[in-house]
Amino acid sequence: MQDSTSVNPKHHLVQKTEDDLSLSDVNGSIEVPENGSFWRKLLAFSGPGALVAVGYMDPGNWVTSVAGGAQYRYTLLSVVLISSLIAMMLQYMAGKLGIVKQEDLAQATRDRTNKVGGFVLWIMTELALIATDIAEVIGGAIALHLLFGWSMIASVLTTAFDVILLLLLMKFGFRKIEAIVMTLIITILVIFAYLVILSTPQLSALFGGYLPQLQTLSSHTPIGGGDSQLTLTLGIIGATVMPHNLYLHSSISQTRKVDRSNKSELKEAVRFMTWDSNIQLSLAFVINSLLLILGAALFFGHADKVGTFGSMYNALKDNSIAGAIASPILSTLFAVALLASGQNSTITGTLTGEIVMEGFLHLRIPMWLRRVVTRGLALIPVVAFTLIYGGSEGKLDDLMVQSQVFLSIALPFTMAPLIYFTSSKKIMGEEFANPKWIATLGWIVFAVLTYLNVQLVVQQLMGS
Repeated sequence: MQDSTSVNPKHHLVQKTEDDLSLSDVNGSIEVPENGSFWRKLLAFSGPGALVAVGYMDPGNWVTSVAGGAQYRYTLLSVVLISSLIAMMLQYMAGKLGIVKQEDLAQATRDRTNKVGGFVLWIMTELALIATDIAEVIGGAIALHLLFGWSMIASVLTTAFDVILLLLLMKFGFRKIEAIVMTLIITILVIFAYLVILSTPQLSALFGGYLPQLQTLSSHTPIGGGDSQLTLTLGIIGATVMPHNLYLHSSISQTRKVDRSNKSELKEAVRFMTWDSNIQLSLAFVINSLLLILGAALFFGHADKVGTFGSMYNALKDNSIAGAIASPILSTLFAVALLASGQNSTITGTLTGEIVMEGFLHLRIPMWLRRVVTRGLALIPVVAFTLIYGGSEGKLDDLMVQSQVFLSIALPFTMAPLIYFTSSKKIMGEEFANPKWIATLGWIVFAVLTYLNVQLVVQQLMGS
């Protein structure tokens, strides 16, 4: 009788793998200089942070941020700031786990939980990936609809073919992918900086919006309709602090070649990873702020007229809403940025799917098949909404906002293992375990988010 391990794995699409290396094809593939200036070493370590930052400015952020500005002006800027600081702390933990333990978060979780616990966390993570993909599908489809005039259902179905683009990009090598992603991020940044400069926001009110206010946690629905501040607050957190990014960063932080037997080299790798991550997340913070500022400066008082991507697109060329700066050029730039955001998120979402599948289940499937399955599951609700509601953008945007709220609900299930692992001296060692103040802060953030999520679920079940 032939032993199952002797079967040639090439005959099977789904392969059992016990490979200890996360994303083994690129793990440790990028050389870093042993000597050189701070800037030369930072350049060598720069890249993973850009892929992580993509998740913090995907189309899901656009709806919640612009809607938050249009409805509550600059008040929710404080939520954008706090979310970004939370993201920096969590991504530091995730990147450090990858570098020090040479494990991604999925591997670390599966190896340290029982079968049932690991399965539950895998299901939550897969649902979070689908929720993320829903936002990408909707954003990309609406961008195609606005730019080329295609029907909504045709645009939605076209997004299924982005797997071809991704597979082509993967042939260029990981460093090239990082460069392409960074170029798209800069494109989005430049477009929104330009739009905000033209909108001439009120600077005193703008900077005042970064001061935390308790009213951002209000669950009362406004008289004129729309979402409560709590719903938008959790939507912004869910759209900003993305659960899948923690898995992604813990893996791609390992793409740099580091001698793990040398503690000083490990410390240096962690330091430069943190610099890279925080610089790129600062860019994401600026872009998310620009989105909310744009909503506040141009659309405040017209929240009912900018509830969808299409209405935002039309508002940017409508003098009665956007004022004297309105023009078709601004609308086109908005749609181009939206398309760039969706395609950027596609790259990182697919990589994360592979990391999660291998880490939790020890299964490896071809990237194209993984992408087809994930995108197929995301397409089902989007196609259903498109057909049932006749291509209504408003219903699709509602679906997107709810997907972002779900991400906020899923976040604690990812945060808890990450904080626990990176705070444990037994797992990380004395030198690399989180300092007590970071561990304490992490658990406080976990407790607050969990409480707010429970409150949101109760609010929605009660129909208030």
